Amino acid sequence: MNRQITLLPLGVDNLERAVAFYRDGLGFATKGIIGTEFENGAVAFFNLQSGLKLALWPRKSLAADSGLPMQAPCALELSIGHNVASEAEVHAVMQLARQAGATIVKPAQTTFYGGYAGYFQDPDGHLWEVAFNPGFASLG
Repeated sequence: MNRQITLLPLGVDNLERAVAFYRDGLGFATKGIIGTEFENGAVAFFNLQSGLKLALWPRKSLAADSGLPMQAPCALELSIGHNVASEAEVHAVMQLARQAGATIVKPAQTTFYGGYAGYFQDPDGHLWEVAFNPGFASLG
């Protein structure tokens, strides 16, 4: 498994307020909120270091995409995104995670944005998304 982290999605209660904090308060550059035309698709991306993006996403949207129910702050506070180069690599990483003791919470499947992704939790319950997103480089 390539250990490079590419996306840090943070679940937020109020997307507009969170974007204002990171953009206006901390000076993080963004193209603003995108994906509002999709149910549970609204998100804001910020470029961090080379190859790393921060994504702000409503908690309820993160819950819907992962298949986990809304709950008190816990696993949905942060999911770690691992982007790969193909659907086959999504499957390979998901299998590697399962073999290492992860719990698969959403098997890899086609996404609403034209990509391919699945979710697993590590033994401590931290949520990871393994995704192939052909448009990832243009976000942020």
